[in-house]
Amino acid sequence: MSTLHVLSHSPFGDERLNSCLRLIGADDALLLSGDAAYALQPGTAPFNALSARGLTLYVLAEDAQARAIDVPDWANAIDYPAFVELSIRHNKVNSWL
Repeated sequence: MSTLHVLSHSPFGDERLNSCLRLIGADDALLLSGDAAYALQPGTAPFNALSARGLTLYVLAEDAQARAIDVPDWANAIDYPAFVELSIRHNKVNSWL
């Protein structure tokens, strides 16, 4: 069974991203939305942790653009219809509130 993990909080304010990375499985995916897109700022600890993991990573393109964040080649920028498709494709969706 695969899980889509959805993060929307800044990785600089709490430990949600680190907790998620400890639990994420090989068949799972991670979607960054809202302030979680800040995890893709090059040179930061969250960026380094994500790039080293080699996991399936998505970011809402609208949120990255609103925060002037360039999406790296190893992440996939998606729109809201693609988010819905991801939610359907995975067995579970876990929102890290």
